[in-house]
Amino acid sequence: MRLPESAHTSRPWRIHDIAPDFRVEDVWALPTPGGPDDFPRLVRQMTSGNDSSEFSVIYRALFAIRWKLGALLGWDRTDGGIGVRVPSLHDRLPADLRDAPPGPVFEGAPFRSVYRTDTEWAAEIANRTMHGVMHIGWVPDETGGYHGQMAVLVKPNGVFGKIYMAGILPFRYLLVYPALMRGIARRWQAQTGDPVAG
Repeated sequence: MRLPESAHTSRPWRIHDIAPDFRVEDVWALPTPGGPDDFPRLVRQMTSGNDSSEFSVIYRALFAIRWKLGALLGWDRTDGGIGVRVPSLHDRLPADLRDAPPGPVFEGAPFRSVYRTDTEWAAEIANRTMHGVMHIGWVPDETGGYHGQMAVLVKPNGVFGKIYMAGILPFRYLLVYPALMRGIARRWQAQTGDPVAG
């Protein structure tokens, strides 16, 4: 379920001090009901390789087109990424986070873990269109349980980056996020055996 920006900004996440120049693009409640100690499982699920059969043909085709365009137009070349075009957010971390393990390595995804705490994890991605952060938090809910919450933070790369982000917005809301939420729910349910409320 999509949430208002305040669902992210009102919480005392460490990311606020680390990436104040990034804008909040999206905030979502993840279909991952659990207890106070289930956050590590969510992080493992988010970084493990996804079975592409979990997603619709349209979803897979959309990403195939995006990666083909990126290769053709040079959007995803290594000289446009983290440590080249933009410094890593890891360079901004306070000592306690910088000296701690950053979090797991992604399987088959172009994200890089930045830091992880007991209830918060951030990973970054950069190309010629933007520098982005996927922020995952573990939050209490009104029923006494917990669930994941995802915020997407972005820093577009100039005018082109702003146009690109505006251009993909309808695809994100109509195709990408609904399919992503269904996939997350299926994988979470497969691990727990409990049905996830839609």
